[in-house]
Amino acid sequence: MSERWRSWLTWPVRLLKAVVLWLVAIVLIFEEWGWEPLARILARIGQWPGFRWIENIIRGLPPYAALGLFLVPVLLLLPIKILALYWLAHGHQLLGLGVILGAKVGGTAITARLFMLTQATLMQLPWFARWFTRWINWKNAVTQRVRQSKAWQQAHALGQQARQRIQRWLDKIVRP
Repeated sequence: MSERWRSWLTWPVRLLKAVVLWLVAIVLIFEEWGWEPLARILARIGQWPGFRWIENIIRGLPPYAALGLFLVPVLLLLPIKILALYWLAHGHQLLGLGVILGAKVGGTAITARLFMLTQATLMQLPWFARWFTRWINWKNAVTQRVRQSKAWQQAHALGQQARQRIQRWLDKIVRP
């Protein structure tokens, strides 16, 4: 195969890899942004008397039961996401997108809290510990690559400026 044909075949693959990398990066950044704060919110709710015993039961699960527990949010949110797709298909775009975003945020919050409650137990499974370590290393490498990009740095700078403007505006309202 000539060099010319090889270059024609490789650029779509490189483009596809770049698009996939950025899509994965967006999901990872959302998860990173939302994981800790959402888990903290659910941890506060978990301190309420009615929920404490549930968290204690979850902490005491054996490893494979803890792993199976992660299917619960997926199974509970699946019908909601299907309903959102139905609404999208029938012209209710804002409602459908709102439900999908709400399900994503809610699912992330529940999954984050469940993982925090079961991480020590799950790490007892050698294969889980091995794959979790690989996942974390890969996620950190992708996140670092995204954060080094010019687009990320510009977006981050804009976000900082927006936060500063909002803070100055709030300061004027609170202390005129």
